[in-house]
This record gives sequence, C-alpha cells and structure tokens, in this order.
Amino acid sequence: MVTTTPVTLPAEIRWHGRGGQGVVTASRLLATAALEGGYYPQSLPDFGAERSGAPVAAYTRIDDRPPTMRGPVDNPGLVLVLDPSLIGNVDVLEGMAPGSAVVVNSIRSPEDEQERLVRDDIVICTVDATAIALELIGRPLPNTPMLGALLQVFPMVSLDTMVEAVRKQLSDIFPEGVVDGNVAALNRGYESARSTGQGVV
Repeated sequence: MVTTTPVTLPAEIRWHGRGGQGVVTASRLLATAALEGGYYPQSLPDFGAERSGAPVAAYTRIDDRPPTMRGPVDNPGLVLVLDPSLIGNVDVLEGMAPGSAVVVNSIRSPEDEQERLVRDDIVICTVDATAIALELIGRPLPNTPMLGALLQVFPMVSLDTMVEAVRKQLSDIFPEGVVDGNVAALNRGYESARSTGQGVV
C-alpha cells in the first residue's frame, strides 16, 4: 500500500545520489513533466565533487507562479535517495518537517528504512529501483524507476504526463529501445512502490 501525500505549492524537492546515477537528469525530467502539467518548474544541480560515485544533490521547485528562490532546497517536502548507502553518511533528511515524504531506492521494506532513518513522523516509500533498471534498461540507473515511485507519494503530475516528459527528453539523446526501457522502468517503479505512514508535502 502507498500513502499519497497531499500536494501543496510551492513544492520543494531534494535529490540525493552518486555521480552516474542520473540524479540531475531525474530532477530535469520532473521539471519537464511539471511544465507539461501547467506548472512553473525550476531544476538546479549541486555537483560538489564531479566524479563518478561521489555524492551528488539536485533540487526541483514547482509552483503555480515563476519561482523566485534560487539555490539549494533547505526545507524539502520530498526527498529522493537514489543510493541507500548515503543514509548514515549524508544527512538526507536535513530540514525535513514532520509530514514530509522520502523515497528510497532500497530492497528493504518501508518499515525497515524507517528504523534506519530514525523518523516516524514522515512518509517512507521504498522501491528496488536498481533491480528494475538492470532488468529493463540493462544498466544500474535508478532515476526513472524513482520518478515512477515519486508519483505514488507525490502526485504532482499524472503518470502519462511523466511518460511524455521522459520520451520528450530522452528521445533526442538515446535510441528508441533505450527510451522504451526507461518508460517501462518508470511504470514498474510506479507499480512497485510501497510506503508507510501519513503526511503532507
């Protein structure tokens, strides 16, 4: 079962992962979908050490008017953790208020991740995004399955709108088979997400 958090604007989202996992691309894809959905989005990368495997963050803001804030998202209503090994090494929940939501790429249950995160006042959602990506894309790129899971707890746009955004952005870069694999991974992430708790973004 997935707990859906009511969406309030402006929405501020923070992404955590490692270089090479598609963190910045995921933030841009969400922004593209938000634009297609009639919102004003903003996507900002925060690379830090620009090397494969290094911790990377990105930020997405979505509002019904042009965002005026720029810079890092300090108080996110939603956090996505693309690499579970960051938990305990990076404060992925920094600035999160009670009732916020976090989506974790994990083989663990939401209850197990809740124990690791030591927060019982936020919605915890898990999805085995790496396994989905390996099966459907052929590479351990968890970003599109995570976008699917995101929509389960944070229905800012429809699944169809997100699929359209993924096709629009990736078709200029990758062959059709890769794009189809990412769309399939997006859908599988949406179907496979599990969560626990109640909250408001």
